[in-house]
Amino acid sequence: MNRQAQSAVLFVLGAALLHAGLTDLYLRYVKAGLRPLVLAAGVVLIATALTTAWYEWRAKAKEQEHAHREPRVSWLLVLPLFALILVAPPALGSYSAMRTGTALQQSYGYTKLPKSGPVRLNLADYAGRAVYEHGRGLDGRQIVITGFVALDHAGSPYLVRMALNCCAADAQPVKIGLTGQIPPVLKPDGWLQVTGTYTAKRTKDTVNGGPIPYLEITQARPVPTPHDPYDETWNN
Repeated sequence: MNRQAQSAVLFVLGAALLHAGLTDLYLRYVKAGLRPLVLAAGVVLIATALTTAWYEWRAKAKEQEHAHREPRVSWLLVLPLFALILVAPPALGSYSAMRTGTALQQSYGYTKLPKSGPVRLNLADYAGRAVYEHGRGLDGRQIVITGFVALDHAGSPYLVRMALNCCAADAQPVKIGLTGQIPPVLKPDGWLQVTGTYTAKRTKDTVNGGPIPYLEITQARPVPTPHDPYDETWNN
C-alpha cells in the first residue's frame, strides 16, 4: 500500500469517526462523555491524511523513478474500516445480560426522593435502594422505571440496563425481577416502562450470586429504544 492509498484510508477513517461522533452512532461503541475525543480523533486523522497526501504529491516525480509494486495483501487493512462504516453493531441486550452476573454495587449515597407523586428512578438507582437501603423511602410510592426485557432459562422476566464504565466492551447488566401484573407476552430486548411498588422480594443471580431485587408492577407499556441504550450513571 503506497502513501497515497494510506492517506486515502486515513481520510475515510477520519470521516467515519466524524460521522459517528456527529450522530448517535458513537454511542454503540463508547459512553457519551467520550464524544469530544471521537471527534478530535477524526479531525487528527483527516489532517494527517491531507498532510501525507500533500507531501506525497510534492515527492511524486522523484518516487516515480523508484516506483515498485506494493503487496496487495496490505489492502486487507481496510477491512476493519469498512466494518466500522457498514456494520453498526446493535447495543448489547438480553443475550449478554443473562449470561453475565449483575453488576449492582452499593452507591456512596442516594439523592432525596420527591415527597409526592410517582418516583421516576433509574433502574440501577432503584436496585441499589432496594438492596442496600432495604427500600427506605420507597414503601407505598409509585415507582416508574424503564429498561429492556430479559428472560432466564425458566422464562422468568427481568428488567435490565447495561451499565458502562467506558465503552461497550466493559458493559455489565443491572437487573431487577418483575412480579405482579406482568404482561402476558414479553419480547426479549423489548423496552418497557413499568410502574409499580417496592417489594422486599429478592433473588440471587444464577451467574455470579449477586442480589437482584424485585418490583411489584401494576402497569407496563412498551416504549421506544432510547437514543443511548446504555446506563452511564451507575458508578458516578
